[in-house]
Amino acid sequence: MSTPNSSLIRLENVTKVFYTDEVETHALSSVGFEIHAGEYISIAGPSGCGKSTLLSILGLLDTPTEGEYWLNGEAVANLRLAERARIRNRQVGFIFQSFNLVGDLTVYENVELPLTYRGTDRAERKQRVLESLEKVGMAHRAKHLPAQLSGGQQQRVAVARAIAGEPSILLADEPTGNLDSVNGEAVMKLLSDLHQAGSTICMVTHDQRYAGKAGKEIHLFDGRVVEQPHLNPPAA
Repeated sequence: MSTPNSSLIRLENVTKVFYTDEVETHALSSVGFEIHAGEYISIAGPSGCGKSTLLSILGLLDTPTEGEYWLNGEAVANLRLAERARIRNRQVGFIFQSFNLVGDLTVYENVELPLTYRGTDRAERKQRVLESLEKVGMAHRAKHLPAQLSGGQQQRVAVARAIAGEPSILLADEPTGNLDSVNGEAVMKLLSDLHQAGSTICMVTHDQRYAGKAGKEIHLFDGRVVEQPHLNPPAA
């Protein structure tokens, strides 16, 4: 077996098969690539090509059926659930298409929540929350509820929540999917600014305009990494 190198993330021959009603669905087939600290990666491809499944594996929300995955030099595929949750909380920041904010918590409390789970003391939590909200331009909305914000503002709060814990990598799953073009561009600008400030970002998108904003593109088609995106299925 190969040993992991200095890459932040390394996948080798990752395959994911879903079994339902005696039917095998191959979501990913022999996927392999590396992400180094400070990179901005986009994972692009048409709907149903395996992008979200791949992101779930990267974020330790799912496990591959076959293959190897290292995060910060540590093989994570066979970790116990508690260990996976600990690593996920400390090393991975998630930005979801649907924002996933808690409706009855304020902006401040939403950003603070993962730090509370981590056991961060109150003073440090306050400092990190306020710094994160300042970075995304939402400090003035700290006492508002999510329902009092626009979609673009909610996504900025979601970004603040993701970066408050200073994760090793930010995983963004279609971060502009529920936004209009103006707010979508604003969120993309925010991600670019975070990358310029040193964040490592891996973004899933089906929109080639946004995929091209990353420094490196990984194209998926039918669960496999391909050299160039297929505009149409290959001929049989």
